[in-house]
Amino acid sequence: MWQLQSEQKRFTVGKISIGGKLGENPTVLIGSIFYHKQRSLNFEEETGEFNRSEAERLIKTQEEFSDKTGLPCMLDVILPSKKWIGQIIDFITSASNVPILVDAASAEIRIAALDYAKQIGILDNCVYNSLNPESKSVEFEKIKETKLRAAVLLAYNSKNMGVSGRVEVVKHLLPLAAQSGIEKMLMDTCVLDVPTLGSAFKAIFDLKNELGYPAGCGAHNAIGTWKGLKTKMGLQAVKPCAAVANSLMVAAGADFIIYGPIEEAPYVFPAVAMVNAAFAQLLIEKGTIPSPLHPIFRIA
Repeated sequence: MWQLQSEQKRFTVGKISIGGKLGENPTVLIGSIFYHKQRSLNFEEETGEFNRSEAERLIKTQEEFSDKTGLPCMLDVILPSKKWIGQIIDFITSASNVPILVDAASAEIRIAALDYAKQIGILDNCVYNSLNPESKSVEFEKIKETKLRAAVLLAYNSKNMGVSGRVEVVKHLLPLAAQSGIEKMLMDTCVLDVPTLGSAFKAIFDLKNELGYPAGCGAHNAIGTWKGLKTKMGLQAVKPCAAVANSLMVAAGADFIIYGPIEEAPYVFPAVAMVNAAFAQLLIEKGTIPSPLHPIFRIA
């Protein structure tokens, strides 16, 4: 298993290393915060107020599970509007030093966030989330202007959502990102629902095999769009299914997983760490000893 033809690239964002030879570097888990209707934060669009103590608790909980399991972590910060970019980013950087995925529903918000990130000097700790075939030229121009070096390339292909379509899109985006100055490309194989989990899984392996860049996906989207999960299976099925969806991608060789709401860290981190530890044993049997910080040495 995991016999890849291409040399596997490894990048550092902030203090987090991502990519490299399969199985050696632990999977990076990325929790989303300030997402739409995040009830626990009670974000008020008119005033920009939110439950700061709860937000800090969630961030610290993710970091605690990162430390317990040996899985590095990042934050997917979904900015609700241009109006509160400064307030939210200032809060995030004061609460944590982990890398930030600059995310938002519109390119306009993401572009404004890059300007602010440059202004306060945190671009080296930022990843643009994301570039896709529908990204506007102004996004590439802003990335080049600010000298941002890391971005997620989303393999969304509206004409072909199969494995080949995903690979085709990434090959199209790579030179565009490089021309804009992006040096650290993270390939997101695009999960939309349960059926696309399979295509995203295979695309992770195929892209790493052919191109060698770090790859992963937002596996939780399969859970968020599964309409019959709660009604047909019951509320008790949600957490186990989320844990499985995220852990599944490790078997494909995922270097990172955007695991969904940061509230899910307490059960996603242990599940993914277990799979990391299991596969690390295969490397040990071949004579490769993982870092002392690897999950195989942390979760016992």
